[in-house]
Amino acid sequence: MKRTAELLSILTICSVAIFAQERGGQEKRAAPSRDVGNGHIPAHGPAPAKPAARAPQENRAPQENRAPQAQGNRSFADKSGHPEAPHVHTNDKWVGHDSGPNDPHYHLDQPWEHGRFTGGIGKGHVWRLGGGGPSRFWFNGFYFSVAPYDLGYADGWLWDSDQIVIYDDPDHPGWYLAYNARLGTYVHVMYLGNQ
Repeated sequence: MKRTAELLSILTICSVAIFAQERGGQEKRAAPSRDVGNGHIPAHGPAPAKPAARAPQENRAPQENRAPQAQGNRSFADKSGHPEAPHVHTNDKWVGHDSGPNDPHYHLDQPWEHGRFTGGIGKGHVWRLGGGGPSRFWFNGFYFSVAPYDLGYADGWLWDSDQIVIYDDPDHPGWYLAYNARLGTYVHVMYLGNQ
């Protein structure tokens, strides 16, 4: 009996050490740069995108004939060690929020169909994720989902413990921006309501 208890104690200690190593390794890989993430909270959300320069009318294809830009063709790693996802520098420069209000990836026929988020927006309101995943996550009884186009940018989020801040999206009606303080990355999210 004593030997079984000792063996059980050793196995417990080893499994805790392995879990801590795996979790620590994931965090180190996710935020390698000191000027992105590491707990920094932006003082404000992004400014509205500047309108893109328009080409002369005869050189433009009609909107419905244009192919949408593929997610994989865009690069966000603006410096060595920065994430390949939309992110915010510690000087509050938002990288990747420049597609403008006509981006078809974020068009909604019924913006705010579940109501507007009233829990608190911006730097003074840091929320700890309580569970779920990209298709439906929550904190403090508020539920959200990540935009389909942004799903790949939420890789590495810890859905049961990361701290996030919600910001208004100035360009895409019906969407908010969820900023992950640990990683320094953000995604478009839709508010699904509260319980």
